[in-house]
Amino acid sequence: MDSPMIAALEARLERQRRQPRILVFARRHPVLVAGAALLATMVLLALLAPWLAPHDPTEMNVLQRLKPPSADYLLGTDALGRDILSRTLYGARVSLLVGVSVALFSALVGLGIGTVAGFNRVADRIIMRIMDGMMAIPGILLAVALMTLIRASIATVVIAIAMPEIPRVVRLVRSLVLTIREQPYIEAARAMGTRLPMILLRHVIPNLLTPLIVQASFIWASAMIFEAYLSFLGAGTPPEVPSWGNMMAEGRSVVQLAFGIILYPGIFLGLTVLAVNLVGDGLRDLLDPRIGRKL
Repeated sequence: MDSPMIAALEARLERQRRQPRILVFARRHPVLVAGAALLATMVLLALLAPWLAPHDPTEMNVLQRLKPPSADYLLGTDALGRDILSRTLYGARVSLLVGVSVALFSALVGLGIGTVAGFNRVADRIIMRIMDGMMAIPGILLAVALMTLIRASIATVVIAIAMPEIPRVVRLVRSLVLTIREQPYIEAARAMGTRLPMILLRHVIPNLLTPLIVQASFIWASAMIFEAYLSFLGAGTPPEVPSWGNMMAEGRSVVQLAFGIILYPGIFLGLTVLAVNLVGDGLRDLLDPRIGRKL
């Protein structure tokens, strides 16, 4: 190779070394950075809702019902005179809380059940038949059935949404455990007399975390959409709780008079789901070693 080409290559490498690490990371993983920035914005809006919201989200003023956007009500009011902007900001709290809770709950429960199924053949037959039966029921029907049996609250919404997701996590974890348990290092640990709980903690669970984190991120996104479905059908969070699904459900009867009641929470919901999905895609690319070698 000619000396000018070598010098140019060395100069390029030197410029890359001098660049801040965050810029290098952003160039290598633009999807993850964009998703994280958008998600952080939504989380910040949710956390600062008590200070950013110009009005009480539950305060009704019949004299101000269905008002168009103005200086007092930046996004207008709904059919009961409540400020749409304030309810949209507080609705971010409900959606994000439900999404994170469903992801954590289904991931932890699925991790425990799937690990047991992967290591115990007798339990595997019983557990997987139960999981197959749960997956045979459409998730929306299972969630609506649970909500009709249990008193409506955010906690019951989390349980109702997580139940259809748990079998998917169990199947993922079980398939990974079936592969991991046949690895030479697991056989070596058994030969050394290591007990099963220690094998799980040291060798099995750490190898499950990467795909489980990626799966949990996608569950988080789908859970927020699911919560909006249930609230739109009247089987989600209680009507007095400001959530994006409740707002869209209340706005469908007056959509021709005030389209913003459905539009604004829909935009916020779409942006938040997009952000979580981008983070999930970015984490998959970042944590998957096979993809990492190509980048």
